[in-house]
Amino acid sequence: QVQLVESGGGLVQPGGSLRLSCAASGSIFSIYTMGWYRQAPGKQRELVTTITSGGSTNYADSVKGRFTISRDNAENTVYLQMNSLKPEDTAVYYCNANGQRRPNKEYWNTWGPGTQVTVSS
Repeated sequence: QVQLVESGGGLVQPGGSLRLSCAASGSIFSIYTMGWYRQAPGKQRELVTTITSGGSTNYADSVKGRFTISRDNAENTVYLQMNSLKPEDTAVYYCNANGQRRPNKEYWNTWGPGTQVTVSS
């Protein structure tokens, strides 16, 4: 099985910064795409950003220019640098990844348990 674990969440003031990490572990042959989603209270889970194995990225309009996704393929880890944080960024942030299992190369897609980000004065 493949597991994802997020870290780095917490409380930050508006305008502040936070860096989230997500480490994948388990029977991994390859990882195709890694990304971040978030879910605020009373709202549906939404895409924040994704990054492919080749480094191609996409961002939700609400975070463009403020958030940056990156990955370390050697460590099977994806990061989310969040700058100029706003109260509306408050949510549980979930890591998502997909790829191939070792040794049979079957496709997998899994989520982390989430990490809370709270932007408040």
